[in-house]
Amino acid sequence: MPGDSDWLAGPAKHSVMIAGHSTSITLEPLFWDALCVAARARTLPINALIAQIDVLRLEHDDPPNLASAIRLWLFRELGRE
Repeated sequence: MPGDSDWLAGPAKHSVMIAGHSTSITLEPLFWDALCVAARARTLPINALIAQIDVLRLEHDDPPNLASAIRLWLFRELGRE
């Protein structure tokens, strides 16, 4: 079927603002789209949701990079549905 391999698309950089600082996050489109859906479901701007995930990430002694934390957060949220 056409489009079946779209989920295999490689990562792309996205510019975001976290706590007043510009940064970029490299995520596969599948994860970026899922993050946008999660932000809309919470009526939050994407930057605000990313900032929340960043705060959770930084609470750990050995935090993963932000892109990994986003992927893990999305996976955890999927399990809650």
